[in-house]
Amino acid sequence: MRSILIPTLAASLLSAGVTAAAAAGDPSGTWLTEDGRAKIKIEKCGPGAAHACGKVVWLKTPLNEQGQPRTDIKNPDPKKRSRPVIGLTLMDGLKPEDGGYKGQIYNAEEGKIYDVSVSRESASELAISGCMLKILCGSQTWTKAPDEFAQVAPAPAKAKPAAKPAE
Repeated sequence: MRSILIPTLAASLLSAGVTAAAAAGDPSGTWLTEDGRAKIKIEKCGPGAAHACGKVVWLKTPLNEQGQPRTDIKNPDPKKRSRPVIGLTLMDGLKPEDGGYKGQIYNAEEGKIYDVSVSRESASELAISGCMLKILCGSQTWTKAPDEFAQVAPAPAKAKPAAKPAE
């Protein structure tokens, strides 16, 4: 009996360690970008929820100079330039690799796509490293933000009615 219990217990402990390690690298959550201008919600997605996807849920400045919701105006596809930035998917289908996730990230400010690596540094920090053409690289550290916080795209500013002339 003892010889059966020890391997079973060891297998249980090892699988628990693997699960804890996987959870430690999980980028899921809502993250404030390093510059503080956006919050990105990252969730598991894809087949078996094995991948990670991220979308914009908050902007520090959600309206443009004309008082309209910010849109994806730098997108190389003219048909996509009217998409609201809030709700825009920036990361889609990042695959687990080397203790983190790798794939591509869309930068709406430039309308460009970069190769990206995302890894959990701690419970409150996420390391983002991206490269374009393997030579133009940069990195940021995003900080944890409350998951329940999301921003709805504000309605465009309405024109004020003209004042009635005095009678």
